[in-house]
Amino acid sequence: MLLLLDSGHSRLAWGLASEHGWVAQGEVRNQDIGTLALREWQNLPRPAQVIGVNVAGEATRVRIEAQLLRWRTMPDWLIASEYAAGVTNRYALPSQLGADRWAAMVAARQRVVAELFPSPCVVVTARTALSIDALDGDGVFRGGVILPGPNLMLQALAANTPNLKMPPGRYHDFPVTNPDAMFSGVIQSICGAVEQMRARLATADAPTKCFLSGGAAADIAPHLTEPVEVVDNLVLEGVLSLAIQI
Repeated sequence: MLLLLDSGHSRLAWGLASEHGWVAQGEVRNQDIGTLALREWQNLPRPAQVIGVNVAGEATRVRIEAQLLRWRTMPDWLIASEYAAGVTNRYALPSQLGADRWAAMVAARQRVVAELFPSPCVVVTARTALSIDALDGDGVFRGGVILPGPNLMLQALAANTPNLKMPPGRYHDFPVTNPDAMFSGVIQSICGAVEQMRARLATADAPTKCFLSGGAAADIAPHLTEPVEVVDNLVLEGVLSLAIQI
C-alpha cells in the first residue's frame, strides 16, 4: 500500500493506493491537518511507503509528518526533476518548478499517451493559485504561467475597491450587476489565459486538450473550448505515477 499526499496552499488531499487501484481518498483543510490520525486515517492499514508533494511550506510539512508518527514512518517529499515518467522539464532550474505542477503534468501525460495519437495538452491546476502549463506532443514541458485563483482575484477586488465588497455573483456573458460582473470577469480572464496557451501549442495534426483539476475547476470548465477533461485528483495521480518509478 502507498499513501500519496498532495499538500496545497489551503488543502491536503490524500489517497491510499494498492496494486489494484485506489483504496481510499480524502481531503482536509490545512487547519484540520491535526485531526488526520484520529479521523481520516484511523482505520487505514499501515502503508508501506508515504510519498507526497508539498507547496504549503515547512510548518504544514511538520504538521503532516506529526500525523504519520502513528505508523512510525516519514514521507518522501518529491521535487521536480529534469525528466520523469515521459515528461521532460524545460524549466530554467527544474527543481524550482512546483512539485504539484510537475505531478499534474506527469498524470496528464500518462492520460495522453494512453490515446492512439498523443497530442499536446494544457494542464490547469485551479486552486488558491492557478497554474497553466504547456506540454507538447512529445511530452516536453514548454513552460507555464501562474495567476491568482478565482477566490484570490475576488478577494483582491474586495480588499482594494471599497465599493465592490459584494456578495458572490454568477457567471453571465453580459453581466448587469456588480457581483456578476466581478465573478464573470474573473472567469473570463482565467479562460482567456488558458485559451492563449492552447493557441500557442496548437498544431494542424491534433486539437490541444485541456486537463483541468482543483477546487475551482467546476466554475471554469463550462466556459472553455472543448476538448476539456476535468480530473478530480490529477496531482495525486501524478504522485502515484512518480512513486511507482522510485
